[in-house]
Amino acid sequence: MTIRIGAHVDQADPVAEAVARGTTLVQHFLGDPQSYKGPEVRYPGGAAALRAAAEEAGVDLYVHAPYIVNVASTNNRIRIPSRKLLQQHMDAAAEIGAKGLIVHGGHVTAGDDPGKGFDNWRKAVEATDIKVPLLIENTAGGDHAMARRLIRIEGLWAAVQAADGAEQVGFCLDTCHAWAGGIPLTEVVERVHAITGRIDLVHANDSRDGFDSGADRHTSFGAGQLDPDELAAVVRDAGAPVICETPGGPEEHRADAAWLAERLA
Repeated sequence: MTIRIGAHVDQADPVAEAVARGTTLVQHFLGDPQSYKGPEVRYPGGAAALRAAAEEAGVDLYVHAPYIVNVASTNNRIRIPSRKLLQQHMDAAAEIGAKGLIVHGGHVTAGDDPGKGFDNWRKAVEATDIKVPLLIENTAGGDHAMARRLIRIEGLWAAVQAADGAEQVGFCLDTCHAWAGGIPLTEVVERVHAITGRIDLVHANDSRDGFDSGADRHTSFGAGQLDPDELAAVVRDAGAPVICETPGGPEEHRADAAWLAERLA
């Protein structure tokens, strides 16, 4: 099985960015990842033009939802705008023909019952018109995160599976987040598969910081603290398309892809 390796790229022209990296798989934002303003297609000609260009070039697009989306929150002033923003990005992702929309698991606050966050996720899935696969990503930090520890991922997944629309929800496994979140790479694929039954996308990243540090700091392959063989094994065992969210432009991403491909051979 050949595993496709792509990268997170600038959103202005993701098709050209894919070509520059010699890949047919890229991830990008739609608008400002730190804003509630809503999605923005910056490609000339808008969503229809980007969809047509991607189809013509044979490039698969994935959209990463804004970082501020937190549908687990018990705070109405965060949860309600987050749900709205998630739907807006879902609609925009569908318009450009994206293969999936990636969203972080979010968190509750100290003193909150994690079960409230899980149930808020169930409600969010049921409230969202899911037009392309919604891929929940494990996260690196936070004692009250919904998708850092395996036990929380288990609770989150059980709640999501109880929702109408659950068949459209998948999982995105981030290697840096797993390591920094305290999940050994040697067991993460097996454990996540046991919980979710699926891994739909891999975010392959090295980590600048130590195991269970809670620090979400990506770095290029071989420049961080992840064991190269363990990282490659995660990608191989997951068997899903790969997005490298590593630093740099086309040259650096080509080098990262070659580094990984060599270890997968």
